[in-house]
Amino acid sequence: MSAPKIFPLWSSILRFFTVLVLVAVAAGVDNEAHKVLIRDVASVEGIRNNSLVGYGLVVGLRGTGDKQQTYFTIQTLASILQRMGVEIPHAVIQTTVQVKNVAAVFVTASLPPFSRPGMPIDVMVSSAGDARSLEGGLLLLTPLYAADGQVYASAQGPLVLGGYTAGSTANSKVVNHPTVGRVPGGALVERGSALDLAGLDHLSLLLNDASFSTAEDMASVINHEWSQPLATVVDSRRVEVKVAAAAPTAVPALLARIENLEVEVRRRAKVVINERTGTVVLGKDVRLGAVSILHGNFSIEVTTSYAVSQPNPLSNGQTEVVPQTKVSVTDAPARNIELSEGASVEQLVTRLQAIGATARDVVSILQAIKAAGALEAELEVI
Repeated sequence: MSAPKIFPLWSSILRFFTVLVLVAVAAGVDNEAHKVLIRDVASVEGIRNNSLVGYGLVVGLRGTGDKQQTYFTIQTLASILQRMGVEIPHAVIQTTVQVKNVAAVFVTASLPPFSRPGMPIDVMVSSAGDARSLEGGLLLLTPLYAADGQVYASAQGPLVLGGYTAGSTANSKVVNHPTVGRVPGGALVERGSALDLAGLDHLSLLLNDASFSTAEDMASVINHEWSQPLATVVDSRRVEVKVAAAAPTAVPALLARIENLEVEVRRRAKVVINERTGTVVLGKDVRLGAVSILHGNFSIEVTTSYAVSQPNPLSNGQTEVVPQTKVSVTDAPARNIELSEGASVEQLVTRLQAIGATARDVVSILQAIKAAGALEAELEVI
């Protein structure tokens, strides 16, 4: 018996649908996992930034510094002058000294890994008193301390601001935050914080987002690259690498080779909402269960206006202000949305926009869907 004939048109249609199925399968696989470099999803334990903080003075302001009631500013200025040989009596400091061109500030910086003495770093300067602006100011020499109480850098230099203030107190204009500025390269490292890589017998790679599947894949990729069990998964965030097993490769060369390897990362379905701003961020892989949403608005508004009541002529009455209260109630009809099993984020957003839901409404609806167990994703409120 001969095989059935397929007409050219039907053959083209079959090929077309076959291509569609292959594209859909490929897209589905691509959505589940994608490859990224290890350096983008993990860091090496011990190689990190360190926070620095210091307290100092900004001078050279144009009358926009701290006022007299900010007592610690004058105390700091007197202490600096005393170290330079200028003595100011304590009684004079409390009653007479008025300096408007000085502002007390906190100085912060981030000490990068492998820092060496003499290396410049950027610093942020923020007003600690009631100064109106730090525009045109100069930061005096300020030591920067780490959490261990040791000085790791010293900062000094002119400030760069992203805003300004103009005018007097009654009529003034303020743009951005003139009480916060930067000193690019204004701090010099005084104490090194480099990690000695030569003495390490093992390294720990820490994932930015905890995931057992990503950790297992990372260890597998590293072991396949060296053709030996070099990496071991400790938990969902940590992968330990034996340095001695990779001999005679040096540690920097070993890390350079590891961080350029590709691993498969499966993103977690997650929804992030901010109730203060009404911001909602939904991942592409978020799915919804079969759910029906009934949403409506009910509001009560109470307003009070004041009217002036005048007495009749020759009645010896008094003029009085009479409050008039008005209560209005608005009850909008409930709006219904129905979503089938496995509905996507795009379908949910489209339906919510169709009924005129605001960002605040979306936040409330998502919380209710999560409580009903129909949101197949992690819900995080920030």
